[in-house]
Amino acid sequence: MMKTGSARRAFLAPLALLVAVVATACSGSDGGPAPTDKPVVVASTDVWASVASAVGGEHAEVSALYTSPDGDPHEFEPSSADTARVQDANLIVMNGDHYDQFMEDAAADAQGRKVVAADVRADKTRGNEHVFYDLAAVSDTANAIAEQLAAIAPVNADYYRGRAAAFVTQIDGLRASLTDIKRKHNGTQVASTEPLAAAILTDAGLVDIAPEGFVDAVEQGQSPSAADRAKFDDLLNQHRAKALIYNTQAVDPSTEAILQTARKAKVAVVDFTETLPAGVTDYVVWQRGQIDALAKALDA
Repeated sequence: MMKTGSARRAFLAPLALLVAVVATACSGSDGGPAPTDKPVVVASTDVWASVASAVGGEHAEVSALYTSPDGDPHEFEPSSADTARVQDANLIVMNGDHYDQFMEDAAADAQGRKVVAADVRADKTRGNEHVFYDLAAVSDTANAIAEQLAAIAPVNADYYRGRAAAFVTQIDGLRASLTDIKRKHNGTQVASTEPLAAAILTDAGLVDIAPEGFVDAVEQGQSPSAADRAKFDDLLNQHRAKALIYNTQAVDPSTEAILQTARKAKVAVVDFTETLPAGVTDYVVWQRGQIDALAKALDA
């Protein structure tokens, strides 16, 4: 039997209400990220995503905007799809201090919670804008991520806090290795092509003697002066630096020339990166490899 117009309206009204309720639940009552027990986390780089993954585990969906093992994160420009992911995230994790300005811009009006490593680090005098090389600050950030995830998904609060504590214990192991390097090599001079690992070198008791003008120019994406190039060559040829700390992702003709000088002078070269190397997804594994390589170069 056919339904009358009033009967059809009576049938469709509850259905329309149900659809509206489902749509609201999926998008969040205020148009922001949807409530969930498995928060969506978007990080600026794969380094910070690896920290978030260590905390969130199976109860978080973590991704990063910048994941290249070769390029320079400073030059990254997110797509409209990237920005949409940030807007929909329950939690946004970034370095801050203008290092990942692309994420600061993309997240400016996002409604998800935010963890900015440069803001949550307890000791802001340590290192520089490369907060992911300040192991103490990485621990602070992991704990901050745990608290934010716990606020988003309270049912998993103990899980997040437990994983953060386990991660911090692993970071403490890395810091102990730096203390061991300091015990053996306190005051040893090294030279960096770019001030990437400043906090780690300081914790290891090492002194970076790279010409300031050279380092500043590379960091600003400019060509160092001939005088600064000559100074850098001299300290390597004279073996004043025990090792060259080489940022493989801030490379230009001047840094490549310094690399060749170090090799000809038989100065140990230790590669450091700004993002995770190909095939590596674990923050601790990444830093363990770099710290062990540094110790090996200094012990040689």
